[in-house]
Amino acid sequence: MVPDEYLTDVELNTLKTLVNDRLGALAEQARGAVRAYTEVRDRDADPVDSASNETDLAFSQRLGERDRKMAQKLRHALERMKEGEYGVCERCGDAIGYRRLLARPVATLCIDCKTTTEMLENPGRRKRT
Repeated sequence: MVPDEYLTDVELNTLKTLVNDRLGALAEQARGAVRAYTEVRDRDADPVDSASNETDLAFSQRLGERDRKMAQKLRHALERMKEGEYGVCERCGDAIGYRRLLARPVATLCIDCKTTTEMLENPGRRKRT
């Protein structure tokens, strides 16, 4: 089990800033995508440009969906911070680890539980040694 307050206030504030910065960046990307889509939509384009624009739009929509999912995970991380559950593995209750959280602030599983989950999801994949 995780000791009370295993993340220091400085570490938690650093992670909170990181999460908020990433949320802000995603929001800015979304605003940029909307502006770009509006510009393309409002332009008169020849058929070749139109097909290219449709391809770009489809790609942007896929990126937008990925960004929406990431934003949801980031908001979940902020909620876990408020509840005092951030940095605690949702499966085993152990500490996730500060370095892991710096690399992936939306992590909800410790490295051991994540590895186990990935191996169960991909049974043909062998564990690296």
